Amino acid sequence: MTAKKNQTRNFGTFAEHLAALFLRLKGYRILARQLRTPLGEIDILAKRGHTIAFVEVKARGDMTQALEALSYRQRERIGRAALAYASDHSKYSRFDLRFDLIAIAPWQWPRHLCNAWQPS
Repeated sequence: MTAKKNQTRNFGTFAEHLAALFLRLKGYRILARQLRTPLGEIDILAKRGHTIAFVEVKARGDMTQALEALSYRQRERIGRAALAYASDHSKYSRFDLRFDLIAIAPWQWPRHLCNAWQPS
């Protein structure tokens, strides 16, 4: 593995840790991280009140790039994975499901976009 790839992977791992901490400080309970389903991966599964948030974390060199990094194709894949997960876990059937984005950039506060998108 090249040094650049290793550095990028480390930054992504750090960003996910930071996003989970940020959510906990906002009153969320982290239910799972790097949740793998047959349809895709969900970065963070978090709960607050009667809401389950499926959170995608994007880390880039600047905040604008991080906020724009989530493509339509990724949103659809995450949506399918989240809905499959929720249907397999009936204990969440009475919860509101939400899709959030946390954008991370060096030397800036994380940006949490609640209800950033809805799957089709």
